[in-house]
Amino acid sequence: MTQIAIGGTDAPRGRPPLQPGALGGTTSILRRGFGRRRDRRGLWFVLPFVLVFFMFLVVPLIYAVYTSLFTSRMIGGTVFSGFANYTQALTAGAFWTGMARTLLFAAIQVPVMIIIAAFFATMFDIGVARFGGIFRTIFFIPFAVPGVVATSMWASMLQTRVGVFVRIFADLGLPNPNFFGPSHLLGVIVVIAIWEWTGYTTIILYTALKSVPKEVVESAIVDGATFRKVVTRIKIPIIRPAIILVIIINLIGALQLFTEPYLLAPLAPNISANYTPTLYMYNEAFSAQFYNFAAAISVVLAFVIIVISGAFLLSQRRKGSLV
Repeated sequence: MTQIAIGGTDAPRGRPPLQPGALGGTTSILRRGFGRRRDRRGLWFVLPFVLVFFMFLVVPLIYAVYTSLFTSRMIGGTVFSGFANYTQALTAGAFWTGMARTLLFAAIQVPVMIIIAAFFATMFDIGVARFGGIFRTIFFIPFAVPGVVATSMWASMLQTRVGVFVRIFADLGLPNPNFFGPSHLLGVIVVIAIWEWTGYTTIILYTALKSVPKEVVESAIVDGATFRKVVTRIKIPIIRPAIILVIIINLIGALQLFTEPYLLAPLAPNISANYTPTLYMYNEAFSAQFYNFAAAISVVLAFVIIVISGAFLLSQRRKGSLV
């Protein structure tokens, strides 16, 4: 049997001799081709999300921008008005009054909720509470309750005459606090929002804490670090991206505050049509029938949310909190 030497002169006639490394080059080409096919297969898994994102976020946003450039009149029909609706929205005191109130709500609700969620996430992480899985489920249940149901439940408990808390105050000999009065209303909405979102935030932070490498924590303990330093100097800095994530999520949700004031309006005369920007937009669209103006308000609100969220992310990136 004839032996063929790779790279030698004994190769069969009509075939060029194999060069050193040629076989490895062919393998690398096959691997690259397989990698490209594998990447294309991954697109099919991403495609459903892209379609849903495009249909339910991008398309409505484009339509809102398009609608905001027109004005519907009783005489003359719908006419192109350019940026007139935006000028009206930006110069309307009602919009900025509601925006200031919403920012105050976010400044109170988001930090308080993050602190509470971080505390309980840390307690679950170190295993202080027995049956931690049961308690985590209990903490997460309020997030599974729809906002409409949660607001209605709290409204029934805080009612002036038959509410549970009003009776507790009466049994203790304390005056009726009138939870839906001007001085307590914003605090009530803050409490409802914290009750709804704390469990969700706790689960995210708890998951981030569980991902901290045990070797790092054990090394710190061996070096003599106390429990407080392990939490504040090691775990919290490591999970800082997760903290920033939940801050952004809750900040966006706070700026879109609508369900709670809308459902509490029958019980709280202080809630006006422009209590929040979203409530103002809703009333302009469905009560006053000014759909084009409401679309302009929605675009302005989206722009404000993008600016605030982007500014916060940039500030954290400059501080080195994000890679």
